[in-house]
Amino acid sequence: MRYQTLRGFNDLLPDDFRYWRHILRTAQSLADRFGYVQLEPPILEETRLFLRGLQEGSAVVLDKEMYTFEDHDGGSISLRPEFTASIMRAYVEHGMYTWPKPVKLFAIGPLFRHEKPQAGRFRQHTQFNAELLGEEDAAADLEIMQLAYALYDELGFRNLTFQINSIGCPACRPAYIAILQDYFQQHSDRLPALDRRRLDVNPLRVLDTKEEATLHLLQNAPRSIDHLCQACAAHFRDLTGYLDALGLAYVINPRLVRGFDYYVRTVFEVWGEELGAQNALCGGGRYDGLVESVGGPPTSGVGVGIGIERIVISLRAQAMEPPALPQPQVMALHRGPAAKITAVQLVGALRGAGIPSLLAFGDRSLKSQLKDANRAGVRFALILGEDELARGVVAVRDMQTSEQQEIGLASVVGWITEKLAA
Repeated sequence: MRYQTLRGFNDLLPDDFRYWRHILRTAQSLADRFGYVQLEPPILEETRLFLRGLQEGSAVVLDKEMYTFEDHDGGSISLRPEFTASIMRAYVEHGMYTWPKPVKLFAIGPLFRHEKPQAGRFRQHTQFNAELLGEEDAAADLEIMQLAYALYDELGFRNLTFQINSIGCPACRPAYIAILQDYFQQHSDRLPALDRRRLDVNPLRVLDTKEEATLHLLQNAPRSIDHLCQACAAHFRDLTGYLDALGLAYVINPRLVRGFDYYVRTVFEVWGEELGAQNALCGGGRYDGLVESVGGPPTSGVGVGIGIERIVISLRAQAMEPPALPQPQVMALHRGPAAKITAVQLVGALRGAGIPSLLAFGDRSLKSQLKDANRAGVRFALILGEDELARGVVAVRDMQTSEQQEIGLASVVGWITEKLAA
């Protein structure tokens, strides 16, 4: 019987990792430069951790997207559908709220949601998340946005812009939601069933609709930025002022919300204008109060989640090649048992010197081993036989020119190192 991956899951193959390693190295380097430290929460958490942070009306709960199981002890556990709630749990559990502020954290790992698979969105997908905790300043929102922008910029994306919005706070959002509900209730006969349900349990999610009938109604819907309290309005003015000062392009998008209910004030996305309909690259925002919901002290926070698979698809769509991965440069060939032992030792010494090297396996003819070296694309083939061992040399063949010379066995590693460096 043959097996295949589950629907919505995929294998990452060697060619994929040309991109993955480049992206992850860039992300980790940027996190270091911005002063973020790494953590890794477990994949499985208590289900209630996500329900407390997400609330009833979120997309993940509303559309039953979580992978939830009954544990052997009868408790309910879930594969994490997002990073932020898990990071907040770790922040509280390990007393990070006592650290000097702000606390700047990042994580990289898989997330799981049972949603309809589509391009760039899998039921298991990997995210790079960055979180800045303990700072209300709009400059903190800006820093998270800059980190996301810098990642795409350094990977070679061009014509990047921000989509931004402010969805208010617990002081001003209820009044706005009442106005929004009143507006849509006047047109309830034109609302699809899904959006009528959202209007009851999580009205802001209506702004993020994909339903054509609702999209027409949104053209005249009230905007959250027109109903902000004084503090939220000042925070948003500060943020746009910083973006203007840095010359970073942005568009105020009144339809922009986030899929989780803990967000307040700033929400944003990075867009790549050359990507067509799928131009939203990543999203994030501010979540003051989330730490309190998982048992911690009052703490402000802002963060971003960046899907790695989405970046890979975008790079390939734009024919942007990552740097080549290190390739084997040397293969040791051998004739006879004693020569094979020396070849094994020589390959170990080469690898210890940082030179990617291969050993010809088996006991095939020298002609067959040379074919293997050619297929592997190595620069040098090192040939060892009884005669070479007796004289303390290695026959070194340049696979590019077919030229061959003998080098002393004791000095061949240094010779190869110099040649490859040159």
